[in-house]
Amino acid sequence: MLTFKQLEAIYWVVELGGFAQAAARLNTTQSAVSKRVQELESLFDTPLFDRTLRTAQLSEKGQEMYHIAKSLLDQRNAAVEAFSRADVIERRLRIGVTEVAAMTWMPALMARIRLTWPRVIIELDADAMVPLRDKLLAGELDLIVVPSELEDSRLVKEVVGEVEMGWMCKPGLIRRKTIALDELTEQTFLVEGARSGTGRIFNRWLKSLGVVPENTIVSSNLVSIVAMTVSGLGVSRLPHRCLSPLISAGLLQVFRVTPQAPDIPYVAAYKKELRSTFLDAVVELVKECCDFSQPFQINTTTARR
Repeated sequence: MLTFKQLEAIYWVVELGGFAQAAARLNTTQSAVSKRVQELESLFDTPLFDRTLRTAQLSEKGQEMYHIAKSLLDQRNAAVEAFSRADVIERRLRIGVTEVAAMTWMPALMARIRLTWPRVIIELDADAMVPLRDKLLAGELDLIVVPSELEDSRLVKEVVGEVEMGWMCKPGLIRRKTIALDELTEQTFLVEGARSGTGRIFNRWLKSLGVVPENTIVSSNLVSIVAMTVSGLGVSRLPHRCLSPLISAGLLQVFRVTPQAPDIPYVAAYKKELRSTFLDAVVELVKECCDFSQPFQINTTTARR
């Protein structure tokens, strides 16, 4: 008899590129995954993988079975989510976000998810845009929230919010409230690199104006850039409103630069093939919670309980 466990085995072996990876995804052993694939092969009396190769590569019939498995699993998941009450949906939700999201509204989102789906287990990964995108495409994450610089036709994307950016430095380093960009290039620029969506947007803006800073320090870590700015190592463009405690404490100074640089739109993204009512509902919660204006936000409904 054909079972969903067998279909899940072949689906995840193909999606993740190996039996060991599929076993980890299904919380079982590699031998159990191999056994389920062998059961499928015995049931239809045909090999599904070319075992003369070192990697898990499908045979022609295996390709057909993979597409059947994907279709049946999608239908099963849609039926379960459509007819299950929110409080009985039991699954893992693997979310990837950037540092600025983790330090602002992410705690509030996690509280809302736990309140809406009490039996959902949340796994959070905070990283730069490029590695988060790669993990999403590799099947290691279900949903990411990153700068809109993300471009990939395999993904569903929805705009969820925007980060208001501001130029900052150690108080006294820049003595004017407004400065021209070409004058500012004499300072060291503290910037995020190519792994960061924010860094890509900012660097493309500089390039469009023909501006090349004399000195730069590149870091993939937002907290490091904040620390270097506070220490007076240079100027940087940082999330303005969520750093207001540091500004009020006199650790950071905000100044204007002409022309103005763009703020950073954020999107929620997931793989098209994994679209479901559950993920769409999570994206709606992201839209409601996505607020970059204050650090370490909590869900007020949960806090009152």
